Amino acid sequence: SNKCETYPLATRLNIVCVGLSPDGNLAILIDEDGAALLVSLVGKCVIHKFYFHKPVHSVSFSPDGKKFVITKDNLAYLYHAPGKKREFNAFVLDKTYYGPYDETTCIDWTDDSKCFAVGSKDMSTWVFGAERWANLIYYSLGGHKDVIVACFFEENSLDLYTISQDAALCVWQCDTELDGLKPMPPKDAIREEDSEKTDEELLEEPKGEEIHGKTNPNEREARGKVKYSRVAKYFFNKEGDFNNLTSAAYHKKTHLLVTGFASGVFHLHELPDFNLIHSLSISDQRIASISINCTGDWIAFGCSGLGQLLVWEWQSESYVLKQQGHFNSMVSLGYSPDGQYIVTGGEDGKVKVWNTSSSFCFVTFTEHTSGVTAVTFTSNGYVILSASLDGTVRAFDLHRYRNFRTFTSPRPSQFSCLAVDSSGEIVSAGSQDSFEIFIWSMQSGRLLDVLSGHEGPISSLSFNPMKCVLASASWDKTVKLWDMLDSWRTKETLILNSDVLVVAFRPDGKELAVAALNGQITFWDHENAVQTGSIEGRHDLQMGRKELDKITAKQAAKGKSFTTLCYSADGQSILAGGLSKFVCIYNVKEQILMKKFEISCNFSLDAMEEYLDRRKMTEFGSLALIDEGGGGDDGVAIPLPGVKRGDLSYRHFKPEIRVTCLQFCPTGRSWAATTTEGLLIYSLDSGLIFDPFELDIDVTPSSIRKTLRQKEYTMAIIMAFKLNEKKLIQEVMEAVPSNEVDVVCSSLPDLYVEKVLEFLASAFEISCHLEFYLIWAHKLLMLHGQKLKTRSVKMLPVIQFLQKSIQRHFEDVSKLCEWNIYNIKYALAISQQRGVKRLAEAASGDEDKLDSDSDSLM
Repeated sequence: SNKCETYPLATRLNIVCVGLSPDGNLAILIDEDGAALLVSLVGKCVIHKFYFHKPVHSVSFSPDGKKFVITKDNLAYLYHAPGKKREFNAFVLDKTYYGPYDETTCIDWTDDSKCFAVGSKDMSTWVFGAERWANLIYYSLGGHKDVIVACFFEENSLDLYTISQDAALCVWQCDTELDGLKPMPPKDAIREEDSEKTDEELLEEPKGEEIHGKTNPNEREARGKVKYSRVAKYFFNKEGDFNNLTSAAYHKKTHLLVTGFASGVFHLHELPDFNLIHSLSISDQRIASISINCTGDWIAFGCSGLGQLLVWEWQSESYVLKQQGHFNSMVSLGYSPDGQYIVTGGEDGKVKVWNTSSSFCFVTFTEHTSGVTAVTFTSNGYVILSASLDGTVRAFDLHRYRNFRTFTSPRPSQFSCLAVDSSGEIVSAGSQDSFEIFIWSMQSGRLLDVLSGHEGPISSLSFNPMKCVLASASWDKTVKLWDMLDSWRTKETLILNSDVLVVAFRPDGKELAVAALNGQITFWDHENAVQTGSIEGRHDLQMGRKELDKITAKQAAKGKSFTTLCYSADGQSILAGGLSKFVCIYNVKEQILMKKFEISCNFSLDAMEEYLDRRKMTEFGSLALIDEGGGGDDGVAIPLPGVKRGDLSYRHFKPEIRVTCLQFCPTGRSWAATTTEGLLIYSLDSGLIFDPFELDIDVTPSSIRKTLRQKEYTMAIIMAFKLNEKKLIQEVMEAVPSNEVDVVCSSLPDLYVEKVLEFLASAFEISCHLEFYLIWAHKLLMLHGQKLKTRSVKMLPVIQFLQKSIQRHFEDVSKLCEWNIYNIKYALAISQQRGVKRLAEAASGDEDKLDSDSDSLM
């Protein structure tokens, strides 16, 4: 389907390792602290929570799905996999394996789930029996000079490959086949069970069976047991080359070994002969993770340093998927007019465009040489504008993916904000250092005017959607309104009692919202320069306390405020966010808080908790103030006030949670936020809620179907919308014959026309009945177009949602048609060529015949 999906679940800290069951139904997610979630990938929900008490390095299910192994510290724990037996506790410990002296790093299972291998930082690899085999309980393998990165069993064999960080590969051969493993005699097992019971009575909780491995077993213990011998040792690096190996994956059926290195290079080798197939550099950061798909054709690479995800098809040497996020945090975003695309700008100077339906970034512009501060789409949806601290405003074309205009100021200045008028002809940007607003023409690229009048840095700009009026907010405690038609004179100055941070117009252009440094959001009737209302929002922000803060969150909140504002598509609500993990939605008319969204529950980020964690407090203060191995005498330096990002030179660096920009989708179905965690999109999920509309006692699914059988289509549609169940509405709509659509549309009440259009817009996204639904949309808009135009403001989000759905189908179908036309033309050209060739051959054949005849005559 080529789509990306986010699961509605989260751990308290960053996820370190993931174990996937062989049938693909279950996953175990483990965070930095050792807290695990058992997740159903079918139901997309958390089934069970478990705490391992210590950080876990790796987790792996057995190929039969009955057991799984986790490694923590220098131990390996074998658990019964959940769901295979009917037990109350999902995680039941079976055995504990002792052996390695240092932390364990990797796990691999044999194909029949009889044994598994564990690699360790002490440069040894251990092979353990998943059950008590008479000739294999444990076996230790050495032979390396560095940390073991990965170990892999050969297909249906106990032969083993081990790979270490210094890029060395050892091939181990076993003298026994998998079928040659003998189970323990039953007598010993009974004796063991008895001894286990007595042990368990002494302990408070059952610990499972313990297996203690020895590195050098004596001759008597080793007699009659499995024996390994090293057949070969290979090195990936050339002589004098020091490139650390960071990750590896092995495909058993095709004998394909993929290794990733710290320099961003990966190698493909065929084992056991160690033949190099090819090697390629895909990044300049270390490759953190590698995975191969079941057929062995596609290889996935993850680079944590740059946030890169690549899927590579090695046979054709081409990318299947290539995605990369912003290197630093995202700063701003903008929706396209149809809501289909989102553009984001980051501190890394990149401008990225994302598709909202597939969640993939499909184009990246890298022309800026410094951080991007603002991005926006023009009204036609095919031009993106971005302002940057490098002193340029750039315009990008979405047809040809190029930077076609670059706007600059006479004197170099850093642009902090950007706005474009509703026609897309006039571009304005505000300066941080010269306190001026620059106006350019999109057509010619010329500077039209420089507006001066503010006495502080320009913090925000916004054009009125309906009129040629520009609102500019500044730190000089004023908002100025500039009239474009009156040669850019100041039309009005609104004076506030605090520094103004952000300004936003309502979609109908009749109201202006302003957020100031004192935490207040004020609403203005800009025509008459009258304040119509205000919201005191400081307490709703609910600031968290950073680890290095000397003052409490309550005290720190007094100086905090909203830094981003956005009206909803209908203009009835306003979204507000700032230096906090909350996004608030207020009702403008009532001036009350409607809902607070918590954008993250990840405690790996700073400023998440309101109070300091008591477990991290010592008699000398917080543990965070102790810089481990810093070397300086002063300890940890407290950051200066206003520092947006922490000091990246520290060993322990925690990014601070913040919301940098909010935008409401023009379709009214979703809103997006750029945060420390990335780009988040929240949308209306109407599929799970029973939401009847003017419901009557007679409206039931059976009565709707009865009406449908009587061919009273209009009545059936109205009843279905009253019950408001999507599947039932779809059933009724699709039961209407296409020749009856015209009649049904003309007899629909006005109230239900809007509802049918909204249903059509959502149905286009999933249904394959494209022509049928297009007939519906065409007839409704033709018959009710004039009435809908009178309610255009209210209807705009629905129409834009419909346009977005149809546009997407149009793009897909037009690509398909172009491809088919090309193929038909090619086939015709080939067939014509064939005819010409045959004629030519026939003619040459006749000539040869004549020649031979003339020879014979002579």
